[in-house]
Amino acid sequence: MTRYNCFCALLLSALLISPAKAQSWQCNVPQNISLARPKIEQPPNANAIRKTAINGYIMALSWSREFCKSRGARAQNMLQCNSKIGDFGFILHGLWPESKGPNYPRWCRKAAVLPRALIRKNICMTPSVQLLQHEWAKHGTCMTRRPDTYFDIARLMFNAIIFPDMDRLSRQYKRGEAITAAGLRRAFANENDDLPASALKVKANSRGWLQEVYLCLGKDFMPRRCPNFVRGERDTNVIKIWRGS
Repeated sequence: MTRYNCFCALLLSALLISPAKAQSWQCNVPQNISLARPKIEQPPNANAIRKTAINGYIMALSWSREFCKSRGARAQNMLQCNSKIGDFGFILHGLWPESKGPNYPRWCRKAAVLPRALIRKNICMTPSVQLLQHEWAKHGTCMTRRPDTYFDIARLMFNAIIFPDMDRLSRQYKRGEAITAAGLRRAFANENDDLPASALKVKANSRGWLQEVYLCLGKDFMPRRCPNFVRGERDTNVIKIWRGS
């Protein structure tokens, strides 16, 4: 049984196991570090609430080093970018339920403040207290009534991904062997059983620097070809990867 079949079988049988923390080899939250209490997240207006049927999911994987290059000095991003708890590569931006079109479900129910223990349990996967609160409020409430279930699913799936050697890929540009969006998708597919390149989309900023990788999933949480409404870079677009200063 492949890695993806394994964790999908666990999900379908509701045997949600909490594996080691994401990036545990480089992320550690000492007990004496006090994590901030998040602020309540609410929809901006009544029109933002949307309870459309779920037809699949997207795992949004954010390339942390590019994020921290431009936003690391902001106080709200210090936990992710100051290296006190870890030096992050990819983090989980979020697990998003999708519909059959672009009108994805969001803000389905009121969300209470996440417990501190739950935040600590998931901070190495998503190293932002407020982002954890936001993802639960906007997306998780449309999937389940319990935040621990939402984050258990997200963490189980995030920990199942084998990431390519991003340091090596980042150096190709200087060697005159620039990687394209299609090449980066293939690099992920080559590392993971049953993950076709067609189930991935790459997002870069206006200067061509990698920002995120989207993994498209069906209702059964298995990888599927990304729907047309999931936007990404053209296959031939060159992708630059910031590996840090």
